[in-house]
Amino acid sequence: MDLTTGQWLGLAAAALLIGLSKGGVAGLGILAAAVAANVLPAKAASGFVLPLLVVGDLIGLRMFQRHADWSQLWRLFPWTVAGVLVGYCTLGRVDDTEARLLIGALIVALVAAHLEARRRAREQTDSAALPPEWLAPLAGLLAGFTTLVANAAGPVLIVYLLAMRLPKLQFLGTSAWFFGLLNLAKVPFMAHLGLVNWGSLASNARLVPVVVLGALAGRWLVARLDQKRFELVALVLALLAGVKLLVG
Repeated sequence: MDLTTGQWLGLAAAALLIGLSKGGVAGLGILAAAVAANVLPAKAASGFVLPLLVVGDLIGLRMFQRHADWSQLWRLFPWTVAGVLVGYCTLGRVDDTEARLLIGALIVALVAAHLEARRRAREQTDSAALPPEWLAPLAGLLAGFTTLVANAAGPVLIVYLLAMRLPKLQFLGTSAWFFGLLNLAKVPFMAHLGLVNWGSLASNARLVPVVVLGALAGRWLVARLDQKRFELVALVLALLAGVKLLVG
């Protein structure tokens, strides 16, 4: 890919954010998607970021693979596959302007969903009612759709796993397996759409060390910083990036 210096810097920032998010700093994945979509045409950005996400997923699995709650994953996967298929059909039929507006709207909506999940988590008690049965199908469909269109399913999964009230390590392990398997499954769809190709992969290879660095920094930061405040800053920046996509 023929990229300018400014584009390389922007994509390096997205790669660093991907690494940070996979290293345990929740909320930064959506910001990475927003940054990439402001650097490249919206559809190309979705394809470019995907291999970097796969690299980050492998690192995340290395850290948290033993802690997954597979009962939650099996509830989500059939519906997530359906959501990926809907997203694939949608992305193949929209142009870059429509994709930019769609991704911008999704990012703004997902930031709102993430903030709502944080509010609900603060109010959660042991006597809280069980989540409705339709939550898993809805979360799976939305996660599959948003991950293919915008690589931004993180807040959807966070809303669901918070509702399931998973302990911290199970939360991280379940997320690692969910995105590890999901992002690998997306690669053939993106390749068929021409959004992942040899040229983009060659550019991705240059940014892999940045993802690794980000993941290592993420583990270091999580142990030393107030994660809630850090995440709030990331969400505000993601919201601004999403709004920029909407206004052009």
